[in-house]
Amino acid sequence: MDNYEQGYNNDYDDYGAHTGDPNLDNEYNRQYYDVPELVNNFLIYFRNCVKEGLVFELQTLYEQSWPKLTEDYFEKKPWPEETYVATLVGSDPVFMILYKELYFRHIYARIQGGPSLEQRINSFYNYCDLFNYILSAEEPVPLELPDLWLWELIDEFVYQYQSFAQYKARLPKKSPQDWETLNANNKLWNVLCVLNVLHSLVDKSNIKEQLEVYASGGDPDSVSGEFGSHSLYKMLGYFSLVGLLRLHSLLGDYYQAIKVLENIEVHKKSQYAHIPACQISTSYYVGFAYMMMRRYSDAIRTFSSILLFIQRTKQLFASKSYQHDQINKQTDQMYHLLAICLVLHPQCIDESIQQTLREKSYHEKMYKMQYGDLQEFENCFTLACPKFLSPCPPSGEYPPDEYSKEAIKHQTAVFMDEVQQQKMLPTIRSYLKLYTTLPLSKLASFMAQNNRSNDGKWDLKKEMQSLTIHLLCFKHKMKNVVWLKGASGLEGKFQSGSELDFYIDNEMIHIADTKVAHRYGDFFIRKILKFEELNRKLHHIKI
Repeated sequence: MDNYEQGYNNDYDDYGAHTGDPNLDNEYNRQYYDVPELVNNFLIYFRNCVKEGLVFELQTLYEQSWPKLTEDYFEKKPWPEETYVATLVGSDPVFMILYKELYFRHIYARIQGGPSLEQRINSFYNYCDLFNYILSAEEPVPLELPDLWLWELIDEFVYQYQSFAQYKARLPKKSPQDWETLNANNKLWNVLCVLNVLHSLVDKSNIKEQLEVYASGGDPDSVSGEFGSHSLYKMLGYFSLVGLLRLHSLLGDYYQAIKVLENIEVHKKSQYAHIPACQISTSYYVGFAYMMMRRYSDAIRTFSSILLFIQRTKQLFASKSYQHDQINKQTDQMYHLLAICLVLHPQCIDESIQQTLREKSYHEKMYKMQYGDLQEFENCFTLACPKFLSPCPPSGEYPPDEYSKEAIKHQTAVFMDEVQQQKMLPTIRSYLKLYTTLPLSKLASFMAQNNRSNDGKWDLKKEMQSLTIHLLCFKHKMKNVVWLKGASGLEGKFQSGSELDFYIDNEMIHIADTKVAHRYGDFFIRKILKFEELNRKLHHIKI
């Protein structure tokens, strides 16, 4: 990790540090002495590793050294300016593009107040330089980077587009000078530009063809092509698919979000998805898209699977990595979304996930939602949903009233309309669970008493008609498309996911409990393993 500390104490004149101009040299010296020697050595060594393609060394520098130096020296201030770093590393163009990507990413993540408009513009054009370098080459570029860096690079690219769209939507806070700058750069962070970059990376890598062959048990290298056989292009292509999943979800196009992953079996760990943050982000957006498409069984399966993975691999997220906070945030969001799905579509899930929902604040929220608290549904949704965007940014003449919240208001309204249709179903379900047969009139009277107004008047005939409509709604809502093993994410079969079934015969409701028994064997195995682990720890302490 600390190899860069040794052997780089030479004269930096070799890297063009001094210009011969006394004023410029004094400014350089002032900056030079402000930057710790350890950081200077790190940057030079970092440049050399990039130039020589030392991937394993770069992985250590990127995952450990950069975060450690950031914590020690740049917790609340930017890394050194590019002009200073350029004099230090000999103006290596490729390294400078990569350095600026990290430099701007740090400003977005750590600097109070976030990036300025000028920094947002410079970051965009730096991404243009990077992707032009990678995509315009006639043969694969001689660049090797760790897979984690490639994932975070694509993820940050989409995030910065999202951040800029939200920044531009906050119209009242813009000065005339800001609008003049924005209008002069009207293609800046344009959604078509972002889509074009991601699709170009996908096409260049032949990743769709590779995934299709891989899914059928073939050799993906047979269709990879010149660029796709190169690790840089292959992984950027795969991560771009996940970036497109996220982008389409932010724009509210859930069908297209799932469709971009049509050659990926989303419920199965792929050899390409070995980056935990990528797996978690993929599951979050896939699960959310399923939920908005009313495919609750698939959403529950997706959320449960990844939350179980997170529970079992907590140690992987112990270190304060770049995306540590994002992983924790998405985990909490997925628990909220899972709670919503289980209220709307109850079914058995893994005992350990169920236990987490019981122990934390989710239990109280689920209780309120089960009793028809629409405000709690809305609160959980707005907390857990992505920060939606409009594909059409406002112009300078657009009325400045709450434009930034328009997209999320629209998506929330769509979701709440669905919830409103199911408002009575939890109450009906609670009554049906108590009986094997129940007269329609009796259930109608129960429902009327539950919803009776202050004057106490109600009409049994109307109540029975209303109840019949709700029972038909119950049947309809509990039946949705469910993914089948081996199919793409959009394919599936209509199935009923209700834990109870019923039919009406001559105004008599006949109820059958179809609830699947808990798998007690799995439960006891987990507890036995947990006790064995505790015993080992106690034994170690005694020794």
